[in-house]
Amino acid sequence: MIDRTVADEFAHKLAERAGSLKVGDPREQETQIGPLVNADAVERVTGPRRGRRRQGREGDLGRESDGLYFEPTVVTNVSPEMRVYSEEAFGPIVAIVPVDGVDEAVRVANDTEYGLSAAVFSRNVDAALSVAARLHTGMCHINDATVNDEPQCHSEASRTSGWGRFGGDAHSRSSPSLRWITIQDSPRKYAI
Repeated sequence: MIDRTVADEFAHKLAERAGSLKVGDPREQETQIGPLVNADAVERVTGPRRGRRRQGREGDLGRESDGLYFEPTVVTNVSPEMRVYSEEAFGPIVAIVPVDGVDEAVRVANDTEYGLSAAVFSRNVDAALSVAARLHTGMCHINDATVNDEPQCHSEASRTSGWGRFGGDAHSRSSPSLRWITIQDSPRKYAI
């Protein structure tokens, strides 16, 4: 989700960055995005896009697959009737759902059967923590990527995501649900 007032500008910047990533053989030094695992994975990634096209939506900022290789894709103006809104593609595809304010963002974020991890980006950490508390996820990362796992930290699956509790020693205790919320307080440098 992203606030509607900045969604178009953000989508174009993200698509520009995604388009600059080198897709190819992972054995080559310059490759940043390797192949998908099999043909079924390609179908999961391309299927939502085909469904999107049949619905006549605008804003497809990606390219087609070449065998198991799939160019990173940004799909804009995503709405609930689109497959990409509710299905996990497990590939280099980002769905942008424009929302009007924090309450709608929380509602949309919780409008899923999944809930392993979330991320909230904000200049105001207190406001981001308030949003994180309203999300139905096992983990939430403030100003950081949703994929953030460390062996000493407890994590607990939420809804139909994941396999129960894992990480740290808290997973072995029969305790009430725990959530892992992190705050990244300085810019992180990513490899790609």
